[in-house]
Amino acid sequence: MTRFPYRWAVLLLAFALLPHAGRAPAQPALLPSQVEASPAGSWKATNDGSGKVKGIVTIHEKNGRLDGTIETLFDPPVPHPTCYLCSGANKDQPVVGLQVLWGFHRNGDQWTGGQVLDPETGRVYRALLAVEDGGRRLRLRGYIGIPLLGRTEYWQPAR
Repeated sequence: MTRFPYRWAVLLLAFALLPHAGRAPAQPALLPSQVEASPAGSWKATNDGSGKVKGIVTIHEKNGRLDGTIETLFDPPVPHPTCYLCSGANKDQPVVGLQVLWGFHRNGDQWTGGQVLDPETGRVYRALLAVEDGGRRLRLRGYIGIPLLGRTEYWQPAR
């Protein structure tokens, strides 16, 4: 009777496991207590440099998608400002009532796939949203290309 060489057994085992080598382990399902609440509601948009509240943005959820509009501005630079630096349909539209967030969908504990408009520059960025600290703050990450190349603002609920 011929002995099966140990090296061959190891090699066969390695080939058997090879199809699974690049796969990530399955993610466990999040419990309802682990999933943060929806960002739907009114939020105080804060300047990330000065910490001063710029205005109130109201976020709506419809059919699993989020969008947000500016409801109120505090201390605008001119009365009834318009988005004069915006392009397309937003060009010269009043800033109050302007849609500044759109296209977000839930992805685990955050909202991804959306875009944010900066009415001060007229530029549109890709963005991520996440409700943190049990609903006490909203993290908005706007970026170009990848999330690493961007900036984050933290908004507080407008209650």
